[in-house]
Amino acid sequence: MGFLDLPGLGKAHYHEYGSGAKPLLAFHGYGMTGKQFHVLEQSVLQDYHVYGFDHFFHGESKLTNWTEKQIVNGMPKATVAAYAEEWFKVHGRQRFSVMGYSIGANIALILVELYPDLVDEVILMAPDGLSVYKGFHFLTYQPVGRFLFRQVTKSKWLAPSLLKNLKKINFIDDSLYQIAYNEIDTEQKRQDVYYTLNLIRLLKPDIHKIAQFINQHPIKCRLIFGKHDNLFPRIAAEPFIALLDKPDVHEVALGHWLVVKQLDEYLVNLPR
Repeated sequence: MGFLDLPGLGKAHYHEYGSGAKPLLAFHGYGMTGKQFHVLEQSVLQDYHVYGFDHFFHGESKLTNWTEKQIVNGMPKATVAAYAEEWFKVHGRQRFSVMGYSIGANIALILVELYPDLVDEVILMAPDGLSVYKGFHFLTYQPVGRFLFRQVTKSKWLAPSLLKNLKKINFIDDSLYQIAYNEIDTEQKRQDVYYTLNLIRLLKPDIHKIAQFINQHPIKCRLIFGKHDNLFPRIAAEPFIALLDKPDVHEVALGHWLVVKQLDEYLVNLPR
């Protein structure tokens, strides 16, 4: 474990694990920490030494002297470079790979965009960032959505009621309902949801540029989706997949809750 001092942001905490020699910078999904990928012990961790970063408002990572207005305005995309540059200061400038699950895929993809000549492989699981997710876009960009999002996080009953209604009209399934409900059952959790989604609202990967870099260098690209994922399904990523020369695409019999033992058992049987 360790910390990186990211200029203009704060202290980013990371966890180290894995028996492999190749460095892998990893970014987890909402409500988790950088330890999330520890379950992939038979597959990914055999090949890589993972540096799993806690997102801000998760684990031990802390923003420094940011006001609520700054948080709501969002973290500038250019600041993602600090993750790599500060990591280089500790471990030396070298080639590395990236991995991201769900919202963590945004940072992983932007690092590919910024350092295509240094990235060996990108592993994405149920990734955000490959298309516009209308729900997040509404909550963090549209004036009405931003107002409602703020009001919901301040209320003890609005968030649970909203989730129940979204489930009732099949906008979200039972698994997503359970995941979301567990993240809004206290005032602190609701605030963290609000801050997290607003902080990352500007982290939009340029998928055309990234696909061009992946093909040009070339960078190995593995994409993993849950067959029953209603949040970030494979179909939403098809335009990006179509841009790649040699995509390594997989669908597993899981939902959005993808980083589990069953995934490790699936990956360990794939060619390395």
